[in-house]
Amino acid sequence: MEWAARAEHLGGIPRKVVISAVGAFAKTVASLLNNTSVHNADTLLRLVRSRPPGVPLITVSNHMSTLDDPVMWGFKGFPIFDAKLARWVLAAEDICFKNAVYSYIFRVGKCIPITRGGGIYQEHMNEALERLNDGEWLHTFPEGKVCQEDEPIRRLKWGTASLIVRAPITPIVLPIVHHGFHEVMPEKFMFGRRPPIPLCNKKINIFVGDPIEFDLPAMSQMAIAQSRKEPFPSIGWPSTSDGLDEAAQRCLYTKISEQIHAAMEKLRCFGKSFLKS
Repeated sequence: MEWAARAEHLGGIPRKVVISAVGAFAKTVASLLNNTSVHNADTLLRLVRSRPPGVPLITVSNHMSTLDDPVMWGFKGFPIFDAKLARWVLAAEDICFKNAVYSYIFRVGKCIPITRGGGIYQEHMNEALERLNDGEWLHTFPEGKVCQEDEPIRRLKWGTASLIVRAPITPIVLPIVHHGFHEVMPEKFMFGRRPPIPLCNKKINIFVGDPIEFDLPAMSQMAIAQSRKEPFPSIGWPSTSDGLDEAAQRCLYTKISEQIHAAMEKLRCFGKSFLKS
């Protein structure tokens, strides 16, 4: 149903309707039913609204509930009703695309289906890459699944790192860590199930970091050198446009993921200290 995700689909009217409806829901949950504070919001707003022409943005965050996206964009001052500025997001195929109706709504709402465990070269990762090629904003949850425990950021999947490397223009990568969504939509609320509607009177904190700098040429050379020293099992990945074979890609994606992980964990620790003060 990729056709439903095209901007020109029915003159863009379905997208505007869905983005407006989802935006109203997010605004209600984040700003009316609950109390949301955003730290360093200006950095996020600036990058969403006024990046250099053609430069894509990737935001990465922890994943505390099934409501993280879109509710994390419902804070005061965010242009959540602007369909053109709205993020693209990687969404779990088994949850968001269960049937034709769900698939249509999520597709129109700028969601890209991802099969968990399908690998970094699955079909729709190429679609995500196309959105970056267009200079769009893409949000990812690199941990890969919801985690509601108060614990360090888990090991990141390689999908986000692969998009950073494969994009023709290196994206701006902005880390975000949030706290409180596990109370708004707990996974085990009653009888081991989520509540039917979001809970209210909760405190949500969103911590926006600074863009992460990647020296990709230098990192690529180091990855090539490392890949020649260590054996890596091959599963048949194609080489990248700049000639990185599978072994070098594995080394490079690991290093990039570690750098993103370090930035997110630093932000998480800052947020934890902030909430205690």
